[in-house]
Amino acid sequence: MISSESFINKVETKNARILLADDNPRMLDSLSTLLGMYEYQVDTALGGEKAIEKLSSNDYDLLLLDLKMPKVTGHDVMRYMADKNINTMTIVVSGETSLEDISLALRQGAYDYLKKPYIPEELTATVKNAVSKKLLENSHEIMQARLDRSEKLHRFIVNNSHDIIFMLDGKGCFSFLNTRIETLLNYPRDSLLSRHITSLVEDDDKDKINYLFERTMAPNSNSQSIDISIKPNGENKGKRFFELSLWRVDDESGQTNFGPSLRYMVYGTARDITERMEAEAFINFQAYHDLLTRLPNRSLFKDRLSMAITQAQRGDQQLAVMFIDLDRFKVINDSLGHTMGDRLLQAVSQRLQQCIRKGDTLSRFGGDEFTLLLPDAQTEEAATQVAEKILESIKQPFMLGGHEIYVGASIGISIYPDSGVTLDALIKNSDIAMYKVKKTGKDGYQVFSNEMNTSATERLTLEQDMRKAIENDEFEICYQPQVNIETKTICGVEALIRWNHPTLGRLSPAEFIPIAEDSRLIIDIDTHTLRKACRELRQSRVAGLPELRLAVNLSPLLIEKNNFVENILGILEDEDFPASLLELEITENVLISDRQDIVDKLIRLNKAGVNLAIDDFGTGYSSLSYLQKFPINTLKIDRSFINMIQNHDDEACLVNAIVSMAQGLKMEIVAEGVESQLQLRYLSKLGCTVVQGFLFGHPTKLESVADQFNEHPDLLTEIELH
Repeated sequence: MISSESFINKVETKNARILLADDNPRMLDSLSTLLGMYEYQVDTALGGEKAIEKLSSNDYDLLLLDLKMPKVTGHDVMRYMADKNINTMTIVVSGETSLEDISLALRQGAYDYLKKPYIPEELTATVKNAVSKKLLENSHEIMQARLDRSEKLHRFIVNNSHDIIFMLDGKGCFSFLNTRIETLLNYPRDSLLSRHITSLVEDDDKDKINYLFERTMAPNSNSQSIDISIKPNGENKGKRFFELSLWRVDDESGQTNFGPSLRYMVYGTARDITERMEAEAFINFQAYHDLLTRLPNRSLFKDRLSMAITQAQRGDQQLAVMFIDLDRFKVINDSLGHTMGDRLLQAVSQRLQQCIRKGDTLSRFGGDEFTLLLPDAQTEEAATQVAEKILESIKQPFMLGGHEIYVGASIGISIYPDSGVTLDALIKNSDIAMYKVKKTGKDGYQVFSNEMNTSATERLTLEQDMRKAIENDEFEICYQPQVNIETKTICGVEALIRWNHPTLGRLSPAEFIPIAEDSRLIIDIDTHTLRKACRELRQSRVAGLPELRLAVNLSPLLIEKNNFVENILGILEDEDFPASLLELEITENVLISDRQDIVDKLIRLNKAGVNLAIDDFGTGYSSLSYLQKFPINTLKIDRSFINMIQNHDDEACLVNAIVSMAQGLKMEIVAEGVESQLQLRYLSKLGCTVVQGFLFGHPTKLESVADQFNEHPDLLTEIELH
């Protein structure tokens, strides 16, 4: 006789019918191709309506179902199947990750849940298990119909079931067990006969089973089910979870197939649901934890903070909330890649956990931000001691992938109730205190005070004023001349923005650019600056200035926009400004991210004639590799290196190296921050051709630059260069 297992294996690839339901044709093609390789009979339905139509007219063993479909969702399909009693096993394959949707799908009878994009090996293994389970259930139905004709066949099926099948006498003791009890729980069948069913479970589940048994033995009772856990026989074996179902069996003839004659017996099954329970536990964990660091996420942190506030109110106690932001993380993430950045976040989270107590809650709030709840911090000093411990731990180097990585942290602290009495206020005020640390030098901590709230309000007001300033054209462009040492003339200008605030007066970039970056208003400001500078420089030719090169510094946020190249070329066309006279200054951080889309954008601009310069070269992670990969025309030496040029040549060795490297790569050099004739002569000896700085005047209006050019056409004639 053919075994049940062999029977299942034979029909798996030949007779198993699978329906794929999704609103994405590419997903249907992908799944169909994959499952076709395993010889399944695959049918497809584009959308929920088509799936219902096919389910109503065909029999399928398995349905792979997307939840999020227009008009008729996956949930609608499952409700239709339940209403029409369509007994097709369902696996959800969906990008929907909300706990509510996933839990609803499982409650509606889904066998399993797989997240998009799916992993082929995981999907095929799950499909195989589901098909096997479905075909086995089908085989159970067939064999049950033959039970009256063949006791031997019935015993065979029972003993080869995936479930534990058993019979209980009227007292709840085992009178029959199939062999599954041995394979799943390592209990010899004979050792359990005549033992009470509660002997398998721990004390917590005994009352549940006794109650279930009593309900089952009641007259006219229906089948009853509960979930229980059983520890397998033997040491070092974890618990397994089962769905225990009981049915009362009345034997009017006084004869049974499983043992001595008894008037009342109980038929039971124990279905292994360990994988399902673990999946549900994982879903619950995923809903409240950050999967990268395994720390509580923002939602769980807020729940615990809310409970801690309630307890603090009742006991008239204090608590502390910390907002921890890593310093220099973005530079490391951009330069070494996101994989190394993720490893760094994991290492940081481990160090942070070593600095706190068991009752504290550390969470990853998002990105490189962490929050910490200290429910028992009764004094400000207790909170600051933890902050100092964290700072000391974080500043130690991290060894990752052969790199010695240094980061710091900026920590803001809010104390309940002085810094706020609600969770939102405590989190917001700790964030404000952290920002204060960032603004004043990073790598430290600060306890929130009401004065900071005033500062934050002023910052918000400044951001709101900035939005109006763009509309009202309050931003003014000043120009700093760039001088060619060889020709002794002005060869270009750098456009620098200033803000004429209606009430605060003239603001320097340092006062508003950081806020513009945080709010992303810098994108509109940079676009406005470029357009206005192109227009003013074109108009300046009438005033007597020659065709000067225009240098404009751009934010990385603007460069990352998809339509960046089109915007730049559109401005040049609208303002009738030659691309060859435009030089866009970008920072090294843009280049070291090594993103192919950034490479492509800069190459397109360069081919259109736009020149590219690296601003503040040498202050970031300078690398010859990106100098060769990107179409860079100019290196701008940062003013901090020019300041090293004093009376001794050895103090300016970095300047020498940068100039030599640029000359070797056939790049133009612009030295920023030139303020003395000593610096000018030194740069001239090195062969640096273009300089700018206060030696030639402060940034001013373009008309003043024109006057300076007209009055002093040979600007450097009187300066001794050699």
